[in-house]
Amino acid sequence: MGTQTPPRIYCIPATASPVVAVFRRGPTNWAHVGRWDPVTGRYEPGAWLAGRLFPRRSDLSPDGQYLCYFAHKPSATWEHGDAYVAISKLPWLTALHSFPTCGTWTRGYSFTTDGGIEDPEPAALPIPYGLRSIPAIQFATERRRGWTEAPDSPARDPKDAWDQHRNARMRKLQPNGPRVLCVESLGWAGGEFGAGQAVDGLLVRYSLEFNGDLELLDDLQWADWSGEGHLLAATRAGQLQVRRVIGGRFDIVSEVDLSCLEPNACPAPPWAQGW
Repeated sequence: MGTQTPPRIYCIPATASPVVAVFRRGPTNWAHVGRWDPVTGRYEPGAWLAGRLFPRRSDLSPDGQYLCYFAHKPSATWEHGDAYVAISKLPWLTALHSFPTCGTWTRGYSFTTDGGIEDPEPAALPIPYGLRSIPAIQFATERRRGWTEAPDSPARDPKDAWDQHRNARMRKLQPNGPRVLCVESLGWAGGEFGAGQAVDGLLVRYSLEFNGDLELLDDLQWADWSGEGHLLAATRAGQLQVRRVIGGRFDIVSEVDLSCLEPNACPAPPWAQGW
């Protein structure tokens, strides 16, 4: 029997609520969405899609209730075709608002709080958010969540329309703490779709900076800080963890193992089928 390949995981934290949208890919032709509450350690499994989600071109509303996701479902038969953007209630994918794209070589959309909307089918959404297209820049989701480009990050070539031909470096200060979480892209940004655990084609490497020392976090495929200054992490083995940083070591506060989940497509509950 062959060894099971660990899932690819990417998370999007809400900016005004302790809620995290979890995107899980695996097996290859399946995508899964979940809702993670790092405060309680609870994970709520949601929808499975026989297709692909692009989490770096998706977004979670500030209150953690709504998901704007970019999907490619080859078997789709609806009017929007097989590549589309939709808004749903986390952790489900039932489309409450949706529109087609011209394929997967396009950008997704993020939520705004200024009421603007930029989708191809303008509509007044019955929620206090609008939509704005995600710019073609590395770590766009992280930038909207307080990450900044490091001083030693390579400059972007003005001719590089998709921001692919450099390895950007980002930093984020620990809330109420002295440490800095760092992430950098590796290889050809946006071109690593065939590589292990490259979410949306972007291979990354995380590290933790403290007192001038840099500690590599090679076991992580995604990380960010919680509001309390704990490290939120998705390991390469498929676990979601909340880590308390104590001196030079980590204390795992809670853990959820997503490595052995199997596709279980089922209808969304009634509360997720309407606004």
